[in-house]
Parts: sequence; C-alpha cells; structure tokens
Amino acid sequence: MLDPRENIINKRLERVKHIIAVSSGKGGVGKSLVASTLALTLTRKNFRVGLFDADFTGPSTHLILGVKDVKPKEEKGIIPDQVHGLKYVSIVAYSKENTLPLRGVDASNALIELFAATIWEDLDFLIIDMPPGISDATLDVIRLVKGIKFLIVTTPSMLAFETVKKLLKLLAELKVPVLGVIENMKINESKFIRQNVTDMGFHFLGWLPFDLKVEDSLGDINALLETDFAKRLAETISKILF
Repeated sequence: MLDPRENIINKRLERVKHIIAVSSGKGGVGKSLVASTLALTLTRKNFRVGLFDADFTGPSTHLILGVKDVKPKEEKGIIPDQVHGLKYVSIVAYSKENTLPLRGVDASNALIELFAATIWEDLDFLIIDMPPGISDATLDVIRLVKGIKFLIVTTPSMLAFETVKKLLKLLAELKVPVLGVIENMKINESKFIRQNVTDMGFHFLGWLPFDLKVEDSLGDINALLETDFAKRLAETISKILF
C-alpha cells in the first residue's frame, strides 16, 4: 500500500532548484563537515540554502554550526530553523542528546516523516547530510526525491574508497546523477583516489587538506570558513555549482 506521505515529499521540494546529497561509503571521512561547510559557503555567496541533517544515528551538523538549541516551528508542517542565514533541520530538535536506536523500518519512517512535513519553500540549494554507507535511508532518498544529485566524500584511505566504490557502483546502476568525488584529509601526493575515480567514469573534483585548524573551529563558523579546508572546498565546488 502506497504511503500517502510519499506523494507529499516532492510537493514540499518543488520550489527547491538543486538538491545535493553529501554521502560516503563509511563514516569518519568528514562528510558532515563537507555538507555543513558547503551550505555555509553557498549562503555566503547569497544563495538561498537549506541544510537537512539526515544522519539520525550520529547527527553532528549542529555541533559544526555551533547550534545550541534547534527549535523548528510547526505550522501546517515543520518550518526550518534559521541558522547563520540558512534553513536548518536536524533530528536533534526532537531527540536532543539522546541516542536513537532505530531499526531499518523505523529509520525509514522517521526520514519519510521529516521529508513530508518540512516546508522548505524557495531554495537555490538543499544540502542533505546523508548517513554513512548504503543504508535504508540512502535507498529511500534515491527512491523518493526527484532530481537529487550525489556529492561523494572519501579519504585517501584504500579502505575508505573500497566502500565508496560500492556506493558509486550502486548509484551508476540506479542511474542517479553524481556530481563527483572529493578526496578529504589529503596528506600526501598519492594519485590513488583520482585514478580510481576517473577509471570508474566519475568526476574527481579535487582534494581537501588535512587541516589541523578545523577541529578548533568547530562551533565557530567564521573561524571554520577561514580554514584552508573551507577555502579549498569553495574553490573545488565552484567548478561544478557556479
């Protein structure tokens, strides 16, 4: 039986020009940091931007952004918080600091509920911070959100890229557009990631440095945007978005 909420989702998103899912094959690669910094960078360029933290098991964008208390309003749906000039939705508005031990069907249900209830209105970009791996949430987003494009994050690690490779293959099989792959936490001159990405037929967008200043800037967006990491990300993304 068709879930009636699924018909509502694309109505909610019809005034969003570009929907970008920032994803990876595994956790710990800086996916949430890339998603948050990308959203802030686009906002600073005067785009209308939304950020949706869809990583229900380990939400962290509120820590990166320095958001102490997420309080979306509810009026015929969920009206996102305004945070640093962008519209922001995270499950922490409801879970607070509590753990969410959701099974697959429960995680899908929560994701569908938030997508169906959130009123984004007019946006140039909606950035979705995806949960790591090929989870039910990833499959749900691919199935439910029309026009979505994926931005893939990896590290130089062969182990990290092995999981990314599986995600890329899945997206190719499902004919889901991939903007490209970003190599985060680059520490040497190895071309392993670049070569493998291009060999698979995807765009290698560039690398981001392992920047020790990033950790100290978490919660302070002005300091974050001044890091070499953020400046390099802005340069990298400008190749495909501006």
